[in-house]
Amino acid sequence: MQASQIGFNPHYSSDNPSVEDITALMGYAFLEFGAPWCGHCKAATSAIEQSLSSLQVAHIKLYDGKGLALGRAFKVRRWPTLILLKEGIEQARVVRPTSTADMSDLLATFKSSQAS
Repeated sequence: MQASQIGFNPHYSSDNPSVEDITALMGYAFLEFGAPWCGHCKAATSAIEQSLSSLQVAHIKLYDGKGLALGRAFKVRRWPTLILLKEGIEQARVVRPTSTADMSDLLATFKSSQAS
């Protein structure tokens, strides 16, 4: 999957996978929806990078927009939206994080689900 990278992924990909590709994922992944020109997305980059860069988990960063099926399937309404997936199923999400504190609930869900 071209949009995926382990740890922090700095680039939005317009080559979006299908809903079926995402639901077929094994293990954990962070799915991010946004756009490179979006001011909120730019403001969130530092918090997301600091939170994900040390994790050995896929970060799938997708260029979202009007009429794109994947964003609609996940009911994304604002950018950036970062969703934690386990086996392709949503576990938690955060919308427009601007600090690592904003990311804390998402990361706590990830860490607690790994421990079980």
